[in-house]
Amino acid sequence: MQVNEGTIDRILRVAAGVGLMVFGYWTGGGFGTGMMIFGLIPLATGLLGWCPLYTVLGISTCPIKK
Repeated sequence: MQVNEGTIDRILRVAAGVGLMVFGYWTGGGFGTGMMIFGLIPLATGLLGWCPLYTVLGISTCPIKK
């Protein structure tokens, strides 16, 4: 698993994930639970620095090339 996300990309993903989870918590119910679960995706990819979709599409926003 090679890092393929740059710093700004990672920060935006973590912020979006946390935002979706907070929104889901405030909304409540089934929709809120779904939003909280959906928010885990950008949160996890931002924390790990690796996006599986980027790998499939051959995209990398990481400035360091290995």
